Amino acid sequence: MSKMTERSEDAKPNILITGTPGAGKSYLCERLSAQLKFDWLDCSKIAKDNNFIEEYDDEYDCPILDEDKLMDHLEPIMAKGGNIVEYHGCDFFPERWFQAVFVVTCPNTTLYDRLKERKYNEKKLTSNIECEIFGTILEEAKDSYKEDKVFVLRGETRQDADKSLKTVKNWYRTWKRK
Repeated sequence: MSKMTERSEDAKPNILITGTPGAGKSYLCERLSAQLKFDWLDCSKIAKDNNFIEEYDDEYDCPILDEDKLMDHLEPIMAKGGNIVEYHGCDFFPERWFQAVFVVTCPNTTLYDRLKERKYNEKKLTSNIECEIFGTILEEAKDSYKEDKVFVLRGETRQDADKSLKTVKNWYRTWKRK
């Protein structure tokens, strides 16, 4: 059976948008969900709203996600397709869920200013800046998903966001033709 006959005409893929906090994921996801008519699943919000929290990390001033509870919650939603999933990590999501993984990156000086504005404590701020410097999220994506599914986007400026939006929409158009 060919790929064309396996997938219905109205099928939609699931897309993961990941990257360091402050890189520009939410801005991009908001626009993508509206323009592509996909559901935007902000995993941090879902975890808070449903108490999918294992504990609280006082040192980094953040909740620790209960990944299993989040996965159980998302499984039936992801099976339907048409989701844009946003989270700052990606290695625990099942590879089968996503047809594309977009990693949003941002220069450290811009990222630093954004995280400082969010009032991140010094340890959390430093950790996130180091994560971006070392390309931790991109490496995590490359280690967790097939190479042809992982794409890099820039999130420094509105122009970057506009270009990223076009990149994802072009990927989607290509995916629909397969």
